Amino acid sequence: MANEDLISSFMALGLSEQKAKETLKNEALTKNLVTVIECAGGKDKLTSSSTLLYHLASKIKKQCSHHIPFVAQYIITNKLDSTVRVDAALEYLLSNVKEDVDIEKFESACGVGIVVTAEDIQKAVSEAIKKNENDLLEKRYRFNTGLIMQEIRPKLKWADGKLVKNEVDKQIQSLLGPKTEQDLAPVQKVKKESAPSKKTKESAKITEDSPPPVVTISDVMKKLNFHKPGENFKSDGYVVTEKTDALLKEHLKITGGKVRTRFPPEPNGILHIGHAKAININFGYAAAHDGVCYLRYDDTNPEKEEEKFFVGIKDMVEWLGYKPYKITHSSDYFDQLYEWAVKLISKGLAYVCHQKQEEMQGFNPPPSPWRERPVEENLSLFEDMKNGKIKEGEATLRMKITLEEGKQDPVAYRIKFLSHHRTGDKWCIYPTYDFTHCLCDSIEHITHSLCTKEFQNRRSSYYWLCNALEIYCPVQWEYGRLNISNTVVSKRKIAKLIDEGIVKDWDDPRLFTLSALRRRGFPPTAINNFCAKMGVTGAQVTVDPSMIEATVRDMLNVTAPRTMVVVEPLKVTILNYKDLQIPSTIEVPDFPNEPEKGSHSIAFDSVVYIEQSDFKKEAEKGFRRLTPSQTVGLRYAGLVLTLSKCVEDNGVIKELEVTASPATAENKPKAFIHWVAKPATVEVRLYERLFLHKNPEDPNEVPAGYLSDINPESLKIVQGLADSSLVKAKHLEQFQLERVGFFCVDFDSSNDKLILNRTVSLKEDAGKV
Repeated sequence: MANEDLISSFMALGLSEQKAKETLKNEALTKNLVTVIECAGGKDKLTSSSTLLYHLASKIKKQCSHHIPFVAQYIITNKLDSTVRVDAALEYLLSNVKEDVDIEKFESACGVGIVVTAEDIQKAVSEAIKKNENDLLEKRYRFNTGLIMQEIRPKLKWADGKLVKNEVDKQIQSLLGPKTEQDLAPVQKVKKESAPSKKTKESAKITEDSPPPVVTISDVMKKLNFHKPGENFKSDGYVVTEKTDALLKEHLKITGGKVRTRFPPEPNGILHIGHAKAININFGYAAAHDGVCYLRYDDTNPEKEEEKFFVGIKDMVEWLGYKPYKITHSSDYFDQLYEWAVKLISKGLAYVCHQKQEEMQGFNPPPSPWRERPVEENLSLFEDMKNGKIKEGEATLRMKITLEEGKQDPVAYRIKFLSHHRTGDKWCIYPTYDFTHCLCDSIEHITHSLCTKEFQNRRSSYYWLCNALEIYCPVQWEYGRLNISNTVVSKRKIAKLIDEGIVKDWDDPRLFTLSALRRRGFPPTAINNFCAKMGVTGAQVTVDPSMIEATVRDMLNVTAPRTMVVVEPLKVTILNYKDLQIPSTIEVPDFPNEPEKGSHSIAFDSVVYIEQSDFKKEAEKGFRRLTPSQTVGLRYAGLVLTLSKCVEDNGVIKELEVTASPATAENKPKAFIHWVAKPATVEVRLYERLFLHKNPEDPNEVPAGYLSDINPESLKIVQGLADSSLVKAKHLEQFQLERVGFFCVDFDSSNDKLILNRTVSLKEDAGKV
């Protein structure tokens, strides 16, 4: 049928011309619409049922589409005369997709033949009105009539909704009479109460340390509209065979009807922020539905796998707060996978190919000349591959399947004369992802195989392979990847950064590997909450690092105790120290706005250290700290400093001599600054973004390559002075250095040397006092 005829036919169904043209772009919907029009006898014979026919064509799932003529006939003959009945028909077919249609059960499920009379509607509405009469009389026309509709709907499942609504409106008007002026008057706003006293404001005040509202990963996972265990066939694109019903029943016996997911990383690198989303989705979905999640190492490539990666992956999963139900390896199933490969060959669905890797690359490689070789020859050659009789690169086992992207016959096994970390030298052939992944999911009876969007073009091979082997087939669901700008997460590129000495290792805090984020001080809960904010959609998301930093900052603002560290110290001698009668230690709160959370002691002495930036020899407009003509306060000490002398050496300020006086209402400085006394030396590492451009891997942005885009200011190390209470801090313990930022104790710290990593800076203007 020509496009002009199709557009004309679609318009006969009630679509606008523009909508009809847009519909042509949807191949599946176009096919369905052509079918329903043909069932009606052509566009010229479409009647009032056309709306329902369009509803049928647009709502039916692919696995039930062969039933379109069957349902269309019910619509044309007015046996299905509402969207409610059509939806019930589609739900019945989807729930019984594995069986032939039982006409009696089908018609019962759709309410065929059930007539709802005007008297039925009148009676049901009357009962609902009577039940809500008191509220109706009180609220009159401001009463929410939707509540009555909700009450009636279960009783009148097959009634026309418009007729029910008309009857509700009619009976309400009969009860209340015509609308009065008061009914028509706009709703009066509630008058605000008088302003509370200052004391009341203080007690009711939400402090800046109050936790912000957060959406947890559990909240997100509970809202996902995935299929229930055992109802795989209800998912779009799922392939149903004559074995499906029996396999699903056996699957439910094994799983007990519980959700099963898996997180299947390759142990050839460290996990990064994108993996955090995958971990949260897989473990989070299982936890939210009282299910279990496997940690399965996809260890099919012994060339790049190292023990440190196995350990690192497990550590990061547990650091994020998840405990695997079981830890498994793809290599656990090598024997079973091999048997299935032999079975696939025996069925004529796989063959040994001698094309070189370079010959198979590209979008349109030449077909294999060995595709149709005899089964027995393939079995013999595959045995030779297994026994090491064929050289590496001279043969592969390929599957007879074309992927969605057009790639033909993906490789199932390749030869690698390498020892495997778990199986030793038992194997010299190793399965690929395309062969291994779905089969391991089947073995472990995974209910929801959740993976990123780039694997969507492998979905057909996933279903094909399970069904070809007549084994349980899970459902593959895809979601969009999470990417962060101004960084790289490729294992190869991070390894290059390490080799070039640009970063120290996989956990360098400038990277966005999970081990790096932990070392930088990102709380795992903040990472999980950030992933929850990103949601679960098919869209690939690239976000600015500031977004995750904001989530981290919000959490640390609540959890990180305050302390004082001077990053660039300037010595200050208090000349009249002995006259002040200030104790040598001062008790200060860990959270100034919530003193009930605890406190710690800090030293005070005749010599204190302040930030160099808190003093200027010449006053400037807007500068509120110490100058020769302006005083400044010492936080927590209750003292105001006045400059007596500025000691310099060759123009460099070495020391300030000051006098101090108590802070009072009359002697109130413009600002209070942080300081330390009797301090401990501390190394402070200040981190910025590693790359200058948002997309360092994009040749249009960075023509010379990502290694040329390194930010020279990505790490600044300064020697500061810390409050002595920090000396006993443990690795990764977190603090807010007042007016400086949020920091954590680095792993390199020892009893002799304290090292702090800046996690995130304070909010904009947070440092101003």
